[in-house]
Amino acid sequence: MRKSRSLAAVGACLLLAACGTTHENSGTQSAQGAPAKCGADGKYTIGMSQANVAEPYRQRMDDDIRAAAAAVPQFTVNFADAAQDNSKQVEQVDNFLTQQIDLLIISPNEATPLTAPVKRAYDKGIPVLVLDRKVDGDAYTSFIGADNVDIGRQAGEYFKTVLLPRGGKIGELRGLAGSTPARERHDGFMQGIQGSNIQIVAAQDGDWLRDKGQQQADAILKANPDIQAIYSHNDPMGEGARIAAVNAGRPDLPITGIDGLPIESGGLKAVEAGRLSATFLYPTGGKEAIDAAKRILVDCQQVPKTQTLPTKLVTKENAAATYAELNGS
Repeated sequence: MRKSRSLAAVGACLLLAACGTTHENSGTQSAQGAPAKCGADGKYTIGMSQANVAEPYRQRMDDDIRAAAAAVPQFTVNFADAAQDNSKQVEQVDNFLTQQIDLLIISPNEATPLTAPVKRAYDKGIPVLVLDRKVDGDAYTSFIGADNVDIGRQAGEYFKTVLLPRGGKIGELRGLAGSTPARERHDGFMQGIQGSNIQIVAAQDGDWLRDKGQQQADAILKANPDIQAIYSHNDPMGEGARIAAVNAGRPDLPITGIDGLPIESGGLKAVEAGRLSATFLYPTGGKEAIDAAKRILVDCQQVPKTQTLPTKLVTKENAAATYAELNGS
């Protein structure tokens, strides 16, 4: 009886995978992204491929995955840190495939270099959950993350309506050039400032890292001492820019970030303390990834192709309340 239920569940999974999406960069469709086994009686190994753990956001993402998975007795999660190295992350994903994992969660360092190994996993019938940063095409089971274009648009509107309503010159600290959030946060920002007199006079890649953000902000301020604000693609680079601004004798320069981590060293506390003018919540998706894995492997269900997580603007007025809310106090 148990065997019959398992076979029926696998059949349902295969049917759902065949009907759910179009695969523009894939070959045959029959078993792509459909688990070889599923059901509450099984034990499942999940491979988690992280772009790096140098960013506090990514360490928090791993922590959220670890905590959520601890509540699912069928799951074992193996973590790998690519340390911002595309080749290393490709090798780690291929190692997971050799180990015959049951599901892959990946937050790619950059989109294009990681597209092929993600597709290899998907073509092998391994469900793939792409977290936060995208790959090219749609050879994966589900993307989970916030809408980075919308976040960028909200940031642009904040500059246009609050920080610089009369316009002005600003600098931009971008993330890693080949990662999709960097491109989308810039594109959205340009939409947000449309119709204003705000001009981006300098833009540098800070690779999402605080130290490099500080270095790049220092260069921007030296070359453009008359800029009136800095838009940073994440909070750590924004914190680095604050140090550069203080060193340049501009301690009150408005700087915004993105992430809003609810930890002592995170963006919410930086906004509360006035080091950042504002940030935008960008949930890690760690809990949602494990929820999706449970639906696929334990409940034998389909998950949406895209799961968009909520975000919001955080300023000094609501930073403390948001911090308390996200920490359950």
